[in-house]
Order: sequence, then C-alpha cells, then structure tokens
Amino acid sequence: MGSCKLIKCVDIVIRLHSDKEMSQSKVMRAFLDTSLLFLMLYFCISSAVSSSLYSSSCQSKGQFHLNGMHKTGDVILGGLFTVNLISTDPDLSFTSEPQMSDCYGFDIVGFRLAQAMAFTIDEINRNSNLLPNVTLGYSLYDNCIQLGIGFRAALTLVSGQEEQVTIEENCVGTPPVLGIVGESSSTRSIAISTVLGLYSVPLVSYYATCSCLSDRKKFPSFFRTIPSDAFQVNAMIQILKHFGWTWAGLLINDSDYGFHAARSFHSDLGPAGGGCLAYTEILPRGDDPAEVRRIVDVMRKSTARVVIVFANHFLMINLMKEVVRQNVTGLQWIVSEAWTSADVLQTPHFMPYLGGTLGIAIHRGEIPGFRDFLLQIHPDLHHNNTDGNSMVNQFWEHTFQCRFAPPPAGWVEPAEELCTGQEVLENVETEFLDVSDLRPEYNVYKAVYALAYALDDMLQCEPGRGPFSNNTCAHLQKMEPWQIMHYLEKVNFTTTFGDRVSFDENGDALPIYDIMNWVWLPDGRTKVQIVGEVKRSAFKGEEITLDEDKIFWNFESKQPPRSVCSESCPPGTRMARKKGEPVCCFDCVPCSEGKISNTTDSMECTSCPEDFWSSPQRDHCLPKKTEFLSYHEPLGICLTTTSLLGTCICVVVLGIFIHHHSTPIVRANNSELSFLLLVSLKFCFLCSLLFIGRPRLWTCQLRHAAFGISFVLCVSCILVKTMVVLAVFRASKPGGESSLKWFGAVQQRGTVLVLTSVQAAICTAWLISASPVPHKNTQYHSDKIVYECAVGSTVGFAVLLGYIGLLAILSCLLAFLARNLPDSFNEAKLITFSMLIFCAVWVAFVPAYISSPGNYADAVEVFAILASSFGLLVALFGPKCYIILFRPESNTKKAIMGRDTKS
Repeated sequence: MGSCKLIKCVDIVIRLHSDKEMSQSKVMRAFLDTSLLFLMLYFCISSAVSSSLYSSSCQSKGQFHLNGMHKTGDVILGGLFTVNLISTDPDLSFTSEPQMSDCYGFDIVGFRLAQAMAFTIDEINRNSNLLPNVTLGYSLYDNCIQLGIGFRAALTLVSGQEEQVTIEENCVGTPPVLGIVGESSSTRSIAISTVLGLYSVPLVSYYATCSCLSDRKKFPSFFRTIPSDAFQVNAMIQILKHFGWTWAGLLINDSDYGFHAARSFHSDLGPAGGGCLAYTEILPRGDDPAEVRRIVDVMRKSTARVVIVFANHFLMINLMKEVVRQNVTGLQWIVSEAWTSADVLQTPHFMPYLGGTLGIAIHRGEIPGFRDFLLQIHPDLHHNNTDGNSMVNQFWEHTFQCRFAPPPAGWVEPAEELCTGQEVLENVETEFLDVSDLRPEYNVYKAVYALAYALDDMLQCEPGRGPFSNNTCAHLQKMEPWQIMHYLEKVNFTTTFGDRVSFDENGDALPIYDIMNWVWLPDGRTKVQIVGEVKRSAFKGEEITLDEDKIFWNFESKQPPRSVCSESCPPGTRMARKKGEPVCCFDCVPCSEGKISNTTDSMECTSCPEDFWSSPQRDHCLPKKTEFLSYHEPLGICLTTTSLLGTCICVVVLGIFIHHHSTPIVRANNSELSFLLLVSLKFCFLCSLLFIGRPRLWTCQLRHAAFGISFVLCVSCILVKTMVVLAVFRASKPGGESSLKWFGAVQQRGTVLVLTSVQAAICTAWLISASPVPHKNTQYHSDKIVYECAVGSTVGFAVLLGYIGLLAILSCLLAFLARNLPDSFNEAKLITFSMLIFCAVWVAFVPAYISSPGNYADAVEVFAILASSFGLLVALFGPKCYIILFRPESNTKKAIMGRDTKS
C-alpha cells in the first residue's frame, strides 16, 4: 500500500501545483511554487515508505495517460520533449479515459528531437563495440510545454507504469529508466532536476541553458550537452568586445532563462568586455501593447545601437511589429540561441530591420543516416493515440492532414481524410526531413551517447577493482542510479563529427557555439550563415573566431556600427566618470603637466620619471631640458668675456708695474704687496670661470674654495697695505719709530700668509665634512632640470663668506681712519673707496643670491666676483697706471714728496 499511497499523494500535489501555475503569468512564480510541491512530496514519500514496511506489494490506482513513444530493451532511457506547443488546462488526476486532446499544436522540430533520440539508441544497438549484449530501449514523453505535465512524465519514467508494484525486502533491482534526456526548458529542468537529484537519477538536458543549473549543491544529478547561459553571455561579450561595442541594450523574457542571463550580463559585461548596458527591459508574455510601445520607445531614444535579446521568438513578434510601426532602424541585433534560427522572424516584413543580425547558435553537427531513419517512420495502426507510439500517429496526421479516427457525431468542421498509414513521407515537402542544420538534435545525440558510454564503462568494471565500497562494481541486475551517475561524471568520448564530449565538475559539457548572421539577399530571401564560432578549451580558454568578410551589415556603410556611450579617450587623456551614469559614460580629461597616458581609454595618468617631462600632447615622456650657466648662452658668454677681460687687464697692469718697478709710485708702500694683490685679483677673475659650464664634482669642490682663498688673499694684501700706511704715519711722528719694526717685509708676508691659511683651513674643513656636489634641482621648473652645485654645508659657506666680510670690513675701517693722512700717504683714500665698492657689492649679493633661481644664482655670484674684482682693480691701480702712463713727470720721488709741502 506504500506505493499506492505515494502515487495518490503525488497526484494531489501536482493537481495543487497545476492550479497555481495556471493562475500565474510568470514562470518564475511557478518555480517558487515548486518549492511547496517538493516539501509536500517529501512528506508523501516518507509516508509511503513507512507504509511499505508493512506490505510487499500494492495495486496502482491508475496510470498517467501521456503522449509518448516507447521501445523495449534491457535498459530503458527516458526522454522528455516538447512535441505539442499548446495545452489547455489538463486534468492531471488519474482517469480511465485518455485526455490527449488537451495538448495540440504539433511541433515538427520537437518531434524530430524525439526521433533523434530514437535514432541514436538504434545506432548504439547496432554498434558491436559499445554495450555488446545489451539492448537499449526508450520511453519518450511529450510535456506539452506544461510544467505539470512534464513533472508527471518525469515521475512516470522514474517510478514505472506497472499496475502491480512489488517491493523486495532488500529494495534492489533495475530502475525503470537508467537516466532521462531532457528537458528543453530551464524552468522545467529546475523543477524536475530538484526532485530527481534526491534519488541521483541523471537528467541530461539538450536545451536547458540557465546558468543556475550549474549549482551542484542544488542540482547534483543534472548534466547538459548545451553550454550554459553563462558561457553564452560570455560569447556575446566576446562579440561586443571584438567590434568595440561598449554600449548596448538588453531585452529578456520573463523567466529563469532571461533573469539569469541579465544577472550575468550586469556582473560580467564591465570586467570582461569593458562595456555596460544602456537599459534592461523585460518583454511581456501576454498581449500588452502599451508595454511593448514603451520598450520600443526606450530603444528608439537610446544612443545604444546594439540590442541584445535573450528571449524566445514568440515574444519577439509583437516587439518587431511595434519596431516596424515606429520605423526604428539602424539597430544591430545580437540574439541568443533561443531564436537565432527562428523562421517566423525571417520574413520580408521584418528583415529590413533584422537583417545583419548576429546570433549565437547551438553548434551544428552531422548525424550520418539520420534522414534515412526518418523516412522509415510509420504510424502504429494497432494502438490508439494514448498508448504505444502515439507521437508518430500525431506526426502522421499533422504531415498528411488526415485523421486515423473519424470525427465524432455532430462535427461541424469539414471532415478530413482518413489516414491509411501507406502515405509516402518522401513525397511531402516538410522541414522534418531537412537534416542539413542539426543543432539541438546533435545535442540529443551527444546526450544519449553520454549515457551509453557511462553504462558501458560501468559494465566493463573488473570485480575487486571497482570504484564503490570495498572495491565493488555495479551490476546490470542490481544497479542504482547514483552508480551510473558516477560514471557519467567521468565520461569522455569523441563523436563521429569530431567533437569531444565530457562534463566538468558542474555537469556542463565543453562549451562551443556557432556565430550566425542573417543575410538579406537582393531577391528578398533570407540566408542564415555561419560566420564564426566561440569555444572554450582546457588550454587556451575562451576563443572567438570571426570571418568578418562574410558578415552582412544592414547599414549603408556596409560596416559594423559604432555603439558607445562616450567616444574613446585618446592618449594624453584619462577617463572621468560622469556622476550618476554607467561606467561607459565618461568625459576625457587631459593629463596634468608631468603626467601622461599612452593608451586609449586610460583610467589614470601616470607620472613621468624624475628626469623626464610630459610632451605637449601628454602621450609620452621627454627628457627634461637641462639648464645651467653655459658657455654657449649669451649670459655665459658675456660673463666669460668679462672674466677674461679682467684677467687680461690684471696681466697688463702687472706688466706695467714690472716694467716700471723702479719708479717711486710702484715702490711706494711695498711694491711686493702690489704685485701679490694683482696676482690675487687675476685669480679672482679666473675663479669665476669655475661657475660657468655644466657642474661637475671637481668644479663644485674647487669653485668656492678658489673663490674664498683668492678673495682672502686679495683682501689680506689690502689690509696689510692699510696697516702699513697707518704704521708709517705713526712713525713719522716723534717717538713713533718703533712701530715700523712690526711691519717689515717679512711681517707683511707672514700676515698675508696667516690670514690666507685660515681661509684655506675653513675650505678644507668644509670640503671634508660636507663637500659641495652637483645637484639636479627640479624645484624651480618642474619641466626643467637645473644643474647646480649644492653647497653641502650652509654653515661652511657662511663661514667662508663671513671671513671674507670680516677682513673686508676691517680693511675698510682702517682705510677710513687713514683717509685724511698727508698726500704722500694718500693710498688710504684709494683703499677706502675700493673697499666701499667691495662691501657694497657683497652686501647686495646675499639677498640677490638667495632670491635668484637656478643658474641665475651662479650668474649673480659670478657678477659679484667680477664687480668686486673690477672695483678693487680700478680703484687701487687705475690712478697709479694713469700717472705711470700719462703723467710720468709726476712719477718721481720729488713730485710725490713735494705735494705734501705744497699742501
């Protein structure tokens, strides 16, 4: 009684579910309601099993009368196909009378799919190398495109149709079916596979593409030979990426098929293809003209020129009528496998708008001998339409427009001819015999072979080396569905067409799709041609192959359209997203100075290396211009010329003094110091050349040391000369003779040497502790490199200048005190004037040096050196040279001494 109770309980649950399903307009709601069905089934099964413990057999209440096709065999494979497309509200209760009239609208393609399974089983039975000594049979049912009918057909397959159900004590035996090939719908596959998964009965789908079915936790026994929508979405993204289409609209149907595709597009389109969706619209199921007009209006107003469609072809008819009415042209359609080959849309009315469509299609295959098998089909005249092979009888009536049974009494429609069963199928023009483009049929072919190879592998198991507990093997007489599932997961074979078939950890086969193109021929005919393929391999990942020369573009340019929200940002700019808009909508912002972008659609601008700067176009980095006080620029040439001029003047003056060394004006006030002063001034002029030219380590170290020592030598000589003037003046007074003994020639030279040595010591300590080094300065100009000498130690440089300043101030003060001495000693006036010039120059130098950027700081220092050197040279030696050269009569001792008496 347990089995009877199970069947009765299942009947009640299915009736409840069917009532709900017919009152709802959305398949998604139907799937949610299926959860209630599963819960109720659980309690029913539990109750039935409990009852079976007390009874070994029971009588079936009745049978499901389903449209089907059967063949006996040692092992039976089940099949679920959509042979009729229209169903009234069927009575799913047990009944003694068949109710076949509930399903009508015969579908040739669905019937051919069922025949593909029958042919494949027949081919396997004729193959002595596969399943020898085992004959496969089949039970194929029509689901009438109804979830309730499909669910009942699946339960019929897994429970059997025996009137007397016998329960063995050990609960073992051959299951009614080894596995089921089906379903064609994702929603029906979700519902059926959820229940079959509880008992590990394999369901191998040839057409259910929902990516949700790859969830092994929810659907542990589900397999498929068609790629999932996740791969189909990726295939479409690859097409978008190939043609640079980053802005597209998406139309989906109101089902799991559409919803999961939309979810995949929203999550994968950006990362994988760099694109985004302009809009996502759900096509209405029923007749809803207002909603269709709204959707087409969105398409017309959108800037997206590419429209992706994930929907069944019957939902597209109303949409295309509205597209034609509003004359929405200039769109590039990319469609899913659901209607890539739909003839109903390939009409002269729609092709001006759908021409050039790119579609994803199930990979085409070849099944040798299939057409001959179809020609051998004949109706079963010995059974009515509810038993045996009723599908064939329905096909015969549909093809030859006849009936096997006369119409009932009172039939008002014109009576059709009676079928004789002798009609010749080959004489009828029907797409049923067109086997040139086998796609879903090829998937059915692979699904049946997958089950057959799994069974073959199981039967070849060697005892003691099996995969199950204690290394046991499965046996045909005592086989469990989960055992065949174990082998199905590991199946790996190659079809006669050369395609390898295996399943991954999610039950998905190796994915491959053909890319189709709708060609609108000049004579008005339509041709759907293969222009490429997209597939995934274990080694190369996803690959897309397109023959662009074959693609028909339905545009005046005969070129692929552009579909972008924002044009690509050229090199030298970066993308800045527009607030509140998709990532594909952006502004192109030029890179800031010092940054570049050398690729199209760069997200960020990258900074140039330290020694480089951005080009005017901001697309590459250029070496920064180097700047220093060069010998080749006007300022450098001017300063160099002035330096050499000062040196030459020193040499000339020195020559004049040497030539007239015996004259009184030269000998006055220690001529040796005058010669030493001229030599130091020449060094001062020459040291300025170290500040010109590209800084190097030796020039940086030498320039300030040479400058400091030269000027200290010069100022020391002046200081000693001033001190000598004061000593001589004091010695000329009574009692002052003793002061001259401290200012003899030796003392003068020693003083100069000591004072200069102090500066030399300062320079040495500076160079040892923190030596000046060449430095690339980018603070003044970010696009230039200013080569300069970093002083190393600011303290050292300050001490060097401070020491020179101290001596200069001391000399100036002493000279100022001696300015009113008698004319015979009036060199003090010249020293005073020269030191005033010297101090004025160097006082002005400090702020000018600090505020001068880059190479101008060196120019300021050189100018200060030259100005102070010329000041000393002209002030100290100008008057003397004038007397020597132009007033020789005044260059006598008498003339010099006489000036004092006159005064």
